[in-house]
Amino acid sequence: MNAHAVWAHPLLLAQVLRPRRDGRSEVALRVDALGNPRQALALEQAIRALPGVQRVAILPAARRLRVVWDAQRLTLDALVERCAALRCPATPLPHDDADDARAAELHDALKRLLVAGMCMMQVMAYALVIYIGAVDFVDFTTRGLFRWLGFLTTIPLVAYSAQPFFAGAVGELRECRLGIHLPVALAVALVFLASAVNTLRGSGEVYFDSVSMFVFLLLAARYVELRARHHGTAQGDAAIDAAPLLAQRRRGDGTLETVPALALRTGDRVHVAEGDTVPADGVLETASARLDEALLTGESRPVLRRRGDALVAGSVLLDGPATLRVERSGKATTVARIGALAARARQSRSFATASDRDIARFVARVLALTALTAIGWLLVDPARAFDAALAVLVVACPCAFALTAPAASIRALAALARRGVLVTDSAALSRLARVDIALFDKTGTLGVPRLDLAAIEPLRSGSREEALALAATLARESSHPLARALADAAGQTAPAQQAERVEAVAGAGLRGTLAGRELRLGRADFALGHAPPIESQHDALLLADADGAIAAFRLDECPRHDAQATLDALRTDGVAPLVASGDAPGRVAALAAVLGIADWRARQTPDDKLALLRQLRADGHVVLAVGDGSNDAPILAGADVSAALASGTGLAQAHADLLLMDDRLAGLAFARGVAGQVQRIVAQGRRWSLAYNLCAVPFAAFGFVPPWLAGIGMSLSSLAVVLNALRAGRDGGEPREELRA
Repeated sequence: MNAHAVWAHPLLLAQVLRPRRDGRSEVALRVDALGNPRQALALEQAIRALPGVQRVAILPAARRLRVVWDAQRLTLDALVERCAALRCPATPLPHDDADDARAAELHDALKRLLVAGMCMMQVMAYALVIYIGAVDFVDFTTRGLFRWLGFLTTIPLVAYSAQPFFAGAVGELRECRLGIHLPVALAVALVFLASAVNTLRGSGEVYFDSVSMFVFLLLAARYVELRARHHGTAQGDAAIDAAPLLAQRRRGDGTLETVPALALRTGDRVHVAEGDTVPADGVLETASARLDEALLTGESRPVLRRRGDALVAGSVLLDGPATLRVERSGKATTVARIGALAARARQSRSFATASDRDIARFVARVLALTALTAIGWLLVDPARAFDAALAVLVVACPCAFALTAPAASIRALAALARRGVLVTDSAALSRLARVDIALFDKTGTLGVPRLDLAAIEPLRSGSREEALALAATLARESSHPLARALADAAGQTAPAQQAERVEAVAGAGLRGTLAGRELRLGRADFALGHAPPIESQHDALLLADADGAIAAFRLDECPRHDAQATLDALRTDGVAPLVASGDAPGRVAALAAVLGIADWRARQTPDDKLALLRQLRADGHVVLAVGDGSNDAPILAGADVSAALASGTGLAQAHADLLLMDDRLAGLAFARGVAGQVQRIVAQGRRWSLAYNLCAVPFAAFGFVPPWLAGIGMSLSSLAVVLNALRAGRDGGEPREELRA
């Protein structure tokens, strides 16, 4: 049977194929060979030559290949087989409905912006003729023609490009709240309708240029902000899901078959090779196995499981192979349930900020002033009521509120991206400036998942250096993380001769012969051949020979190189650190003591962490959650602000507001500084808006400001706000030198 035929299974096709409106299919393939330009070019040309292929897009940085083709003419398994034949093995990736929705949203925003830009340029050209007529003679027929051309060109801009503002205004009215869309929609509609009426009757002022410029500016800010946010979210695409799509199921006759992981049923026996990911929750049937569960449970060290112990989907088998009896698969696995818990936490998260309340009050005042102006002129001179009310609405239109925050956020997002901090939700910056507690995971976040030699205990005669040299001789023959840490700590102190007949015993350790002397290095019971007499030796690597134990090597987790400086910077800025970890109390306490963290919790399940988060928020705290594992996803989704490391799981990254792409915690302190600066710039924009309105609105209300001049004033005010917002990230957010190092 073809090894790639499994990709014709309906369950897998439903996971990886995205049907398109034109009847074709789209798939994303993970191809590691795309890092080689020559192979990438050859692969692209070969795929384009296949029947039914319409489009091929290569994303070298993400090692991704997107193919759009006619599934009736070419099957997915044939496509994967073709890639394998070109020595570019490809693995289809699950299609993400959220990613599809983001792409559609961004595409729609771009189309509206392009239409607005083209219409604005044409309307400005037509308006130039009318402006010339104000200072030089232009016959009325020509002026009338260009007024009509401006009217016709503005129709698609108002009807199509400005549609999001009208839809937003309708939504705000349905929810009985005042937001930024309502005055924008009223200003656009009233200015356009007034200009249209004046065009039809052949007299009066027209302001098609003002309304087109207004819509274009707002759409441009909206599109750039949307693009930055989606780009940040898309950075998690290169991460592979915790649970694999395929599994090796053992048939009744003992042979293996490749099946979709979703097709696994309770009682199935699954073969897991060394280095592979466990595809389902189940029970271990092999004598023993050592697994890496750090990204799922928070356990910092490889975990030894014995026959009958439970294994969770998403953990990585370090010593194999192993046999698993399936108990839960698909959406019933631990990883899937954690993901569902995170989704519920995100849906229940509500952020009603002071900013929203300020905008509502501002909009209410603008509408009230507009109504009062109209009523006043209707009593004095009805002929001037509309123009005066329109001038007030345009002058007082809260463009500072509409443009200050997006412009400052866009500039801040760019500054943060250059520092390796990608923001997936720009609204998180305003919340980050108000954070007063930082809730950290330990393993992989504050502590590096690298084991460092902390102490050596000689248990017989001989120096520490001699014991370390002997252990390193065996350790150099293994790629196990513990052995690597031991070998690195030894440096060049190991004996010149190499150990002979070195054998790695799965889940136990190493044994070999050095100068005729048999040595064992590993778990205490393996090294001694029986249960250790000292309970504490369970946490140590033991080196022994035929005469007994030689030395114990105690390995501890080390803090990240910038963890202390980052925590100090956060404390100085009024943010108190707190650790919640799934690791053992002893290791959590040790790392917390090194970093000076007084408040810590150990053996925390995802539900425990979420309960702690809810208690902190109920006490009035604004919480920043930082983690890297799938077990951190619920608190990342439910926190006021969340940050995940690039080395973390895709599930953690999907629910994080900030991604630390260089795996440096210093990005948190820098982001906090930039967030504070953005908050100050937004406050400055609001103060400017208040001063501008206090000066301009009275003149507009008394009829001294025509709508066209109001439009110019609004544009200049918006320009001043945008230029001020460009300062975000330039100063004030710079990290201290020790954080950069």
